[in-house]
Amino acid sequence: MPSPVELSAKQYEKELLRLQTELVYMQEWILATKGRLVVLFEGRDTAGKGGVIKRITAYLNPRTCRIAALPTPSERERTQWYFQRYAAHLPAAGEIVLFDRSWYNRAGVEHVLGFCTDAQYEEFLRSCPSFEEALQNDGIILVKYWLSVSDEEQERRFKKRLSDPRKRWKFSPADLQARSGWVDYAEAKDRMFAHTDTEGSPWYVVEGDDKRAARLNLISHLLSLVPYEHLHEGKPPKLPPRQKRKYVRPPRETERLVPTRYVLSSN
Repeated sequence: MPSPVELSAKQYEKELLRLQTELVYMQEWILATKGRLVVLFEGRDTAGKGGVIKRITAYLNPRTCRIAALPTPSERERTQWYFQRYAAHLPAAGEIVLFDRSWYNRAGVEHVLGFCTDAQYEEFLRSCPSFEEALQNDGIILVKYWLSVSDEEQERRFKKRLSDPRKRWKFSPADLQARSGWVDYAEAKDRMFAHTDTEGSPWYVVEGDDKRAARLNLISHLLSLVPYEHLHEGKPPKLPPRQKRKYVRPPRETERLVPTRYVLSSN
């Protein structure tokens, strides 16, 4: 394994932009080849799942790349086959789906907080590898990431959220309960890995105490797992000439303009 490269803040932004450009090439390849990519993001609260997903999708076409962040299941969904509501969000040809938490909720929060029975939990651990094997046998590229964060760093991030009104919405009742069940969640994660970290569908662990490094490491690794090619390396498309037909538009005063409350200086 090569030695890690130390980057300045400016170099981080430059490398992130380079990787985001590669993600665009990857998306073009998936669309052209009618491929299907599913990426799961799991991990401790505050581990940086949302941040890395935001960087991945920053320049991607939202028509063929979407985020699946499912809410609490409805009463009807609770009576379905467990994987059914997740399967509904799987990609069609040429699409990418990023799961911000996934069917692994059953092996984590649902199990630890008692939202499922022991029998349901054991059945999940038994059947999950078969479910994922079926997805892959159907041609889906499935990648699973676990973002890890130390208890000290998680505590620091929790306190930062409490002091920032823009981020307090991230606290759910389950998140607050999870804070007091650190060992229970660690045990659940280890058992989950023991059953679902398979040769055909492995878990990839990303050290997340340094969020910026974690983003670069994860995106770079994801790109290495998809056998994409640069399909459009040539010149950009040529813009056609603008239409020259004469047309008198209505006066600007007839439109409901948003008040100009801000202007930017040239400095």
